[in-house]
Amino acid sequence: MSDDNNATVVITDIRKTLASIEEEAKQKPACLLVVGGELNGSIFNLAQGETVVGRNPDCTISLDFHGISRKHFIVNVSETSVTVTDLGSSNGTYLNNQKLETPTALKRADVIKIGAIAMKYLPKGDPERLTYDKLHEEANTDGLTKCYNKSFFNNQLETEVKKCKVTGKPLTLIIFDLDHFKKLNDNYGHDAGDYVLKEKARLIRENGIRHGDVFARYGGEEFCILLPNTNLKQGFEIAERLRKLVEKHEFIYDGKRLPVTASIGVADYRQGVNNGTDLFKRADSSVYKSKEGGRNQVNFYKA
Repeated sequence: MSDDNNATVVITDIRKTLASIEEEAKQKPACLLVVGGELNGSIFNLAQGETVVGRNPDCTISLDFHGISRKHFIVNVSETSVTVTDLGSSNGTYLNNQKLETPTALKRADVIKIGAIAMKYLPKGDPERLTYDKLHEEANTDGLTKCYNKSFFNNQLETEVKKCKVTGKPLTLIIFDLDHFKKLNDNYGHDAGDYVLKEKARLIRENGIRHGDVFARYGGEEFCILLPNTNLKQGFEIAERLRKLVEKHEFIYDGKRLPVTASIGVADYRQGVNNGTDLFKRADSSVYKSKEGGRNQVNFYKA
C-alpha cells in the first residue's frame, strides 16, 4: 500500500473515532464537575427541572461541608437554558468569582463556588465530559468485576442513611458472600475463581440491579447492593430471587460446571441505625446466620 493510501486510512480512522466520541457525548446530560478538594473529579448530573444543592441530605446534590447552607443554590434546566439561583445562603454563591445576586444563565466552563467547593459547568453533549467519566469510573470501580469499589460504596452508604434520617424513606442493604470460595480456588485455580467473580457480577448486574441501586464488590468474594426506597420485605424478595439465580446459573470454566452458591444477609434502615456502619453490621450479621444455617440461603436482621 502506498504512503498516500496509508495516510487516507489513518485520516478515515481518526474521523470515525471523532464521530464516535461526538455521538457518545450527545447522550450525556449537563453536569457539574467538582474541581479541587477531596471531591475532585466528582460528577453531578443535572436532570431536566430543578436541582437543589446544599448541606441537607435531602438536597438533590448533598454537600455536607463547612460554609455550605442547608439549601444553598438551585439549578433550573429547561430545553433552552440552564440557570443558577442563590437560595439566600449565608455565605453566598459565587459564579466566576462574582457573588450571585440574580438568577443567571450558565455558560460552558462557568465555575460555581460555595464554601470551599468549586464546580465547573459542562453543558449537555460536551465531549470533555467523557474524559472525566473515564477517570471517575477508574477511581470508583473494581477492575475485575466492574462493580463499584469499597470506597465508593461506603460513601454512598453514609449518604443514603443520612437521607433516610431526614426523609423517612426506606433503605435496604443486601450483602452476598460466595460459599466455599477458598475451596473453589484451591480445587479449580485462581483463574476459575476470577471467572466466577466476574460472571456473578455480570449475572446480578443484568438481572437484579435497578436504576438508583448501588452494586459493589466490597472485597474478596463479598458483594453488596444498596437499595434506596426499598423496604425490608421487598429487599428480602430481591435477595431470594438473586440467590436462586446464582444457584441455577451454569458457571462453566474449562469445560467444567463449578459449584457456586451464595449466603446472603439483608437489613434495613430503622431505629438503632445511626450511620452506614450500623446498617452494614446488621446485614453482615445476617450473612453469618445464613452460613451457620447451612449456606445458600437468605436471612434478614431481626432487632
